[in-house]
Amino acid sequence: MSASRTAGTPATLLAQDDWRERERTHQHRVDRLTAAHRERRRDRRAHPVEDFLFTYYRHRPSQLRRWHPGVGVGLRGEAAGERNGWRHYRYADHTAYVDLDLFLRDRGETVRFVRDLLSAMLERPAYLGCFGLHEWAMVYRQRAGDVRHASWPLRLGHDGTDAVVERHRIRCTHHDAFRFFTEAARPRNSLQPQRDSQVAMEQPGCLHAGMDVYKWAFKLTPAVPGELTVDCFELAREIRELDMRASPYDLSELGYEPVPIETAEGKAEYVAAQRQFGERARVLRRRLLAVCERLLG
Repeated sequence: MSASRTAGTPATLLAQDDWRERERTHQHRVDRLTAAHRERRRDRRAHPVEDFLFTYYRHRPSQLRRWHPGVGVGLRGEAAGERNGWRHYRYADHTAYVDLDLFLRDRGETVRFVRDLLSAMLERPAYLGCFGLHEWAMVYRQRAGDVRHASWPLRLGHDGTDAVVERHRIRCTHHDAFRFFTEAARPRNSLQPQRDSQVAMEQPGCLHAGMDVYKWAFKLTPAVPGELTVDCFELAREIRELDMRASPYDLSELGYEPVPIETAEGKAEYVAAQRQFGERARVLRRRLLAVCERLLG
């Protein structure tokens, strides 16, 4: 029997020992992945690479640490009562589970948008010729104190960075990257992505679109299984590292070897990694799309 959209038992029931073990495994995994960030936060130390996943996406480590079984799965036992009152949960007959009706009333529009975006991207070929130039366009012709990561030097200096932008054709398809371009860089982009053209324009080779799989997963919390959300988070962490290694910043002091996309060798290295990340993101998109289809089915 499928999970009811009103009061009723979900399709799958987990015994308390089973789901508690999954919960502990999830928490330990998140603790390991976020330990360095949490330590820096206590010491009020910023990090230009890893902080992005918490400052830009605004999903706190404590939120990521909270495990959810996903829609259609009920948690049995006395401990399930802890979830009584959790947002979008129903608790009845010693069972806690996501209330599908309530979730869709609150988040149905988001579910449909994510479904449409993921479906479109899974059918679209990847473009692998952007070479991470979005980060370069974000500092193009800016004064030294105005760049986003002003504490870190530019590998090629300001003039050298501007020259790289001017030598390349920029084709950024991602609205949330494009909106941070400098005013001087915006006309250099061959596309003008907007929020309302996101489904039509976003493409699976884009590193930021790959990181955004994590965003779509946590925006559908608690309907998405916690394990899937952390899988998306892990991919986003790795993509962000490449994103900044290929950026104009010199982060060698932090142990990040640059990917010099201004050279043929750097471009080849970037595209090879981009292709691998695109394949991993495709698998996660399919898993997340299956959740959306179940929610809307």
